[in-house]
Amino acid sequence: MSSSAQLEDRLRAVILEKPDVVLDDPSVMEALVAANDRALGANVVDMRGIAMSRLEARLDRLEDTHRSVIAAAYENLAGTNQIHRAVLAMLDPQDFKAFLAALDGPVAEALNVDALALVLESNAAEESQDVTRASDVLRILPAGFIQKYNGDGRSAPPPVVTLRQLHEGEPMIHGEQASWLRSEAVMTLYLGPGRLPAMLVFGSEDPHQFTPQHGTDLLTFFSGVFERTLRNWLA
Repeated sequence: MSSSAQLEDRLRAVILEKPDVVLDDPSVMEALVAANDRALGANVVDMRGIAMSRLEARLDRLEDTHRSVIAAAYENLAGTNQIHRAVLAMLDPQDFKAFLAALDGPVAEALNVDALALVLESNAAEESQDVTRASDVLRILPAGFIQKYNGDGRSAPPPVVTLRQLHEGEPMIHGEQASWLRSEAVMTLYLGPGRLPAMLVFGSEDPHQFTPQHGTDLLTFFSGVFERTLRNWLA
């Protein structure tokens, strides 16, 4: 018996002994289907081959969807954990000064943001500048600033959460950091009857950290907790 015949016998014996090895190998199966198509000739339509190709394409799409769903679930879980850590860090301080310091420290670190600012409006903003000097995150600005900044010139109340990309940040909010910020999350805060609105702003040098395509559920929850906490301190 020739060496080629012996090789074929060995391959035949292996395949007969372990046929699953061939069936589980996509590359081998594709080669076998292609060889079958060539044997049929160009004038014969192999419906089974067409069906297999479509099933393979559908399987590939399902696998891609599965990976995307898993990745989104992990990303959502990571984001939820970030918000939980930030809320705990925000609730820990025992006085307002420590609360502002926590915003600039553990809260910003838990949220992985490069800049954080709390904007309060005042009818006497110029006289309130000594208050802003006591904290790196607190800004006292003239009444109407938040509507203009986050309301986009509209008369309707600004949205609770706005995510957007930037060419650069607003110096009145972010100070010297403004020039290198490329995206931000803006949260409008309602402090109760008779009080001017407030605004919490996160900034990032990553242009993709805050974009309009991202969901806002977690930040909406965080802004709600922050809003209630701030009301208690201002009361």
